[in-house]
Amino acid sequence: MSEFPAGSIRILIVDDHTLFRESVARLLAAEAGFEVVGHCASAAEALRTLADRTVDIVLLDFDLGGENGLDLVRAARRHGFRGKVLVVTAGIDRRRAAELIESGIAGVFMKHNSAASLARGIRDVMAGLVWLDQELLEAAWVAGARPVPASGTRRLTERERQVLSGVFEGLANKQIAGRLGVSESSVKASLQQLFSKMGVRTRSQLVRVVLEHHREELTSGVSP
Repeated sequence: MSEFPAGSIRILIVDDHTLFRESVARLLAAEAGFEVVGHCASAAEALRTLADRTVDIVLLDFDLGGENGLDLVRAARRHGFRGKVLVVTAGIDRRRAAELIESGIAGVFMKHNSAASLARGIRDVMAGLVWLDQELLEAAWVAGARPVPASGTRRLTERERQVLSGVFEGLANKQIAGRLGVSESSVKASLQQLFSKMGVRTRSQLVRVVLEHHREELTSGVSP
């Protein structure tokens, strides 16, 4: 029988810096509702752990020495991992950020932020929000300049663009509703329309598809 309560968020930490990895593991293990199922230094070790243990979210350093966090994300997906990935990094260039977002990660957390922010970021990501530093997101938006029109895709409405702007800022439905002066159920309905229109099921997938196919439309439809 597990020593952890049912409903705990099961976390795997992947970082090649032992001191950082072990410190984060101790901090998160002390948080109510978190279970650190393991921490490892390499992609190979991470894949073995994902094969053996149930993991809800991977905290992944992008630079794993001679390895690349993006390669691990892709390999994990190929091996059937369907959990969340939150990249935890000291820094990343805009092209890599765009590639990570398009690969379907749930967010990017900068290491200079506080431990409390990391715990909040994990909870937000597991609740379905997108956790992205705004400067990094803007840089990724510019860098990922591959706006390929999706054949037959209907254009975004003004309300959909407004809701998408809130999603890209990492806002919850209630916060988006407050900004727009509408009900939370109205925001939920707009999101469901967007999910259906884009053929996705989560916010992180929505961000990826918009970056790939609707970059110019969203930019032109949002006031500076």
